[in-house]
Amino acid sequence: MTDKKSHDSIKTISKLMEIEYDFSGEISRLAGENENYLIKKNDGTCFVLKLADDDTTAGMIEIEHIATERLIDAKLDVSLPRVILTRTGSVQACLMTKDRKEIRGRLLEFVQGKAWCDALPATNEQLEDLGSIIAQMNTAMSFIIYPDSKKTHHWDLAEADQHRPQIPLIDRPERRQILEWVFHLYAAVAMPLFKSLPKSLIHGDINDDNVLVTDNRVSGILDFGDCLANPTICDLAIALAYHTLDEDNPLEAAASIIGAYHKVRPLSVDEMTVIFPLMCTRLAVSVIISAQRKKNDPTRESWFVSEERAWKKLEVFSTTGPAQAAILLASKTNLEPFEDRGASVTELLNKRQRLIAPSMSPSYDNPLKILYGKGQYLYDYNGRPFLDLYNNVCHVGHCHPKVVEAGIKQMTMLNTNTRYLYDGLTDYAQKLCDTLPEELDTCFFVNSGSEANELALRIARTYTGHKDMLVVDNAFHGHTSSMINISPYKFMGKGGKGKPEPWVHVVPVADGYRGKFKGQGKDAGTAYGNEVGKILDTIKTPIAGFITESLLSCGGQVIPPREYFKTAFKHVRDAGGLCIMDEVQTGFGRVGSRFWAFELQDVVPDIVVMGKPIGNGHPMSAVVTRKEIAASFDNGMEFFATFGGNPVSCAIGMAVLDVIEKENLQEHAKQIGARMLEGLKKLKGRHDIIGDVRGIGLFIGIELVKDRDTLAPASRKASEMVNRMKNRGILLGADGPFNNVIKIKPPMVITKEDADMFVRVFDDALLNMTNAD
Repeated sequence: MTDKKSHDSIKTISKLMEIEYDFSGEISRLAGENENYLIKKNDGTCFVLKLADDDTTAGMIEIEHIATERLIDAKLDVSLPRVILTRTGSVQACLMTKDRKEIRGRLLEFVQGKAWCDALPATNEQLEDLGSIIAQMNTAMSFIIYPDSKKTHHWDLAEADQHRPQIPLIDRPERRQILEWVFHLYAAVAMPLFKSLPKSLIHGDINDDNVLVTDNRVSGILDFGDCLANPTICDLAIALAYHTLDEDNPLEAAASIIGAYHKVRPLSVDEMTVIFPLMCTRLAVSVIISAQRKKNDPTRESWFVSEERAWKKLEVFSTTGPAQAAILLASKTNLEPFEDRGASVTELLNKRQRLIAPSMSPSYDNPLKILYGKGQYLYDYNGRPFLDLYNNVCHVGHCHPKVVEAGIKQMTMLNTNTRYLYDGLTDYAQKLCDTLPEELDTCFFVNSGSEANELALRIARTYTGHKDMLVVDNAFHGHTSSMINISPYKFMGKGGKGKPEPWVHVVPVADGYRGKFKGQGKDAGTAYGNEVGKILDTIKTPIAGFITESLLSCGGQVIPPREYFKTAFKHVRDAGGLCIMDEVQTGFGRVGSRFWAFELQDVVPDIVVMGKPIGNGHPMSAVVTRKEIAASFDNGMEFFATFGGNPVSCAIGMAVLDVIEKENLQEHAKQIGARMLEGLKKLKGRHDIIGDVRGIGLFIGIELVKDRDTLAPASRKASEMVNRMKNRGILLGADGPFNNVIKIKPPMVITKEDADMFVRVFDDALLNMTNAD
């Protein structure tokens, strides 16, 4: 501030004081981010005048007054900055300047004492006293109900995710990585619990400048300007974030504060669980706001006093497992967060090697032990959350409460089989058929995608009287013997022995990036479809059918070009075969614009196979076909699957359909998928290793190549990226004939914030991988 501006401000403040309070005195600007002035009367009495910015309403100023008065009434053994009313009895003082600018503020009593940050090191007595005082404050303020307390501001810890998009402001990639980890932890652990945590008016900024100490005791609390309604635990978490900045063992110091707090206001396990994520988030918000301010005015040193201290603690905290942190923070309470984590990863791997077949291998270079799942997240042995962008089985989110409730409710009533009558079977079949073209009106229920595809194969052979099948190169349809026989992904892959049966005929993948007709635009689909016709011309025996995924998943997240299925189906039907669509990986609204992926090409298959997402993790699957095809299967040999279509499965399947509809997840997949694709296509312009980005809805593939001209696959890099992303808290997979395609097929409940985070982190990880080479 220039000398003239400073002089003019002092004159204005002096005039305000004389008009509103009938006195003035020596006036000086206080350091800090806000515009505050020390007013010193001739008799030595001091006051603080806090000016309000444009975002501060009269109601927010009133809250500050109400909060301090409530705490004074509660007789806390600390000094507080009581509001001095104006001559007219108002909390807020106002002055209209000559240039028609309104100056607003409130006058507070000056509280003597030394700031906590200037009285280090803190004794254990001091730490415990702080915990006790904060608990007393939270208890007293819990009785305050005031409309303006629900207003938010940029320091609001319950709305901290508003700062997440600003992570790119940070120049250093290792620091961006820390912030991504913090906000991921916040979104996955803290935010889901906010609704159930106790709420109250909180101070909102109990930092180490706003706590005064005298003789190793807390003697004063300053600055109630950030008061707002929040989960009560946010107050404690904010205090812990700042008051452990200079501690060599910050979590041990925090445990002393928490132990004292818990004695006065007992905490719940949920509150204990969110403390560490909230501590980290407050520091993350602090460094992001510092970065924003530096961009606007790098000369205001008082804005950045705690920035480097905060970064140092974030670096320490980022190497700490949330479970380890919660256990340590609760060490001086009677709470036991993460009390039953079972065997360690090492112990479990040893047991697995001893008891489980080695062909059932875990994922990733360093396998994860998952404790539980919720929504789009999986949580490991260390309490660390992972954004699941890979497991399409839990379609409407891991452990969706409506799906879980439906299963439990039905399990307590009845679970039997289809030899008995019960409403659930027919009700569910009707609801499932209502999502399909009207020709597809008859259901079979079994227990897995493999079993369903096996049944579809039997039905096609029974209906046509023929055995031969057309299959797509790189396709996968299941793990049974006959499914391996029609899955080139398996019989041409590792451990496979090539095409096993003469009745299997492989057609090329309709791949617009690598295939025979790449670059042919709108004509490619017809050309690939005609390839099916050419292969049929070489087959000397009639065929039973053509089985294909609507979009090839294991084959590399391939989106067949328009007109492909129309053309191919015509050739197949002209040859007397049935057209079977495997929707195990792609159905139930995943593609966004349609409920079933085959609908993207305006075709109606003869048989549709469903699995994986149909039960959101519950083992169930279905085959739906035309009535006359199903009738041909009624040839005297009864079809019966012991568990297929049981009441519990039907209840769960119905709940999944209800959730998709009520939560509008199909439209959600369309919007979030489009957002993610847009971000990934921008990355393609930044990274030569990205050869292709393709997808629709929440079915997306990123193909990595060594050279965009030769399309040489970057298989090792794809595997490396999957593991790098896992280390950064995001689960992906790699697949395709060269294992160079990153697969994205997440639970349908991922948010736009999740999509944006993935794009940012993927970008950073690619840069990091490139720089490491």
